[in-house]
Amino acid sequence: MDIIISNSSNEPIYNQIVAQIKAQIISGELKAGDALPSMRTLATSLRISVITTKRAYEELEKEGFIESYTGKGSFVKGQNTELIREENLRQAEEYLSRAVEKARMGGVSLDELRELLEMLFNEQER
Repeated sequence: MDIIISNSSNEPIYNQIVAQIKAQIISGELKAGDALPSMRTLATSLRISVITTKRAYEELEKEGFIESYTGKGSFVKGQNTELIREENLRQAEEYLSRAVEKARMGGVSLDELRELLEMLFNEQER
């Protein structure tokens, strides 16, 4: 499991961890039942506080992405396909909101943006 922490990011470290683990689960890189590193092991490998990894794991558990068992560790939870779809939709909406903002700032019309989106979407299907 690869996690990269950016010290120059405005995003809190625990959020960076949560986002990257969620992305790995959603993409299928991490599958249901896969064990996550212990909080201590992850903290050591990232050179951060165990409290930070604990907060990230608690957030992931609260959001239904992992389940933790005392003495056994934390594991990827079997995902509801609707939950994964909803998370993907939420992320796409976030990216599109940023794209719309940039397009407006650059004077790009809705028709131009729609054409670009259709071109990119169709290109990805190939």
